[in-house]
Amino acid sequence: MKPTIKMLILLIAASVVYSLESFTSDPILAKQDSSMFKTREGETAYLESYNRALSLWQVKFEEVDLKTEFGKAHVIISGPERGSPLVLLHGMNASSTMWYPNIQALSKTHRVYAIDFIKEPGKSVLQKDIKNKEELIKWYSQVFDKLNLKHFSIIGVSRGGWIATQLALHSDKIDKLILISPAQTLTQVKPKKRVLKNFFYTLAPQKKQLRSNLQTLTADVDAIAPEWINQYYTCISEMKPDLEMLKMDVYSDTELSSLSMPVLVIIGDDDIINPPKSVERAKKMIPKVKTEILKDCGHFVTMDQKEKSNTLITEFLK
Repeated sequence: MKPTIKMLILLIAASVVYSLESFTSDPILAKQDSSMFKTREGETAYLESYNRALSLWQVKFEEVDLKTEFGKAHVIISGPERGSPLVLLHGMNASSTMWYPNIQALSKTHRVYAIDFIKEPGKSVLQKDIKNKEELIKWYSQVFDKLNLKHFSIIGVSRGGWIATQLALHSDKIDKLILISPAQTLTQVKPKKRVLKNFFYTLAPQKKQLRSNLQTLTADVDAIAPEWINQYYTCISEMKPDLEMLKMDVYSDTELSSLSMPVLVIIGDDDIINPPKSVERAKKMIPKVKTEILKDCGHFVTMDQKEKSNTLITEFLK
């Protein structure tokens, strides 16, 4: 039987986590499970890089912190106050700053809420662990209630796409669902060479190999802002290993067919996460689905083809 990506990741990550917990230079920090970072200095460096990347946003915005049962939720809000609400869920290791190529287009007619995932490096702060899907849904529901969101559309990228699908399956508030290169959502991630190369890099990142790693995810490294690349590298070099992906199961036919709202699925033609059969399954299973495969595009769809993806998204939301 061929090994799945889950098997490989579980075996490797378990030994890495054990090593980090055993040999960390800060034994006090090692006991603080809610911290996403190896050291306090690393956390400070990351937050500084986050703020520099956020300077790339080309629209007026405000940052708000919301108290929830599980900790602080950080949300970046932009767009007209009376605009239709639109929630953004970022990809893994990316944070809400990843929306810098898209936020201007999305904020023209929508009130946009970009939420930092509380179980990843960002400005949300985990204080009580989220142990399962039910608690994940509960956390987001508390955030939506604090924002007074009754009905809204939602966009999820990569792991954010998996989370957005989970929310859509358990909420009657979501009017439209947009999935961009969704991870572990339509098909199982296969342990191919580029996937493993990217995963191993996140376990032991080195600056000299950064460009090579990014080339597994994007069609044009040079088109990505250096400020955001710096944040991405600081994130993976300073954070503790992220094992949450092991809890992400591909959605069943029954679950996908129960998505009653209009759904847009966008992937790149060179996405290491989603092969073309992801789109085929979406067409087959999701009742009200529209799909697009963008050319010359890797996993970083919203960066590789920002103009095309912005047009597809805004047209779909009309």
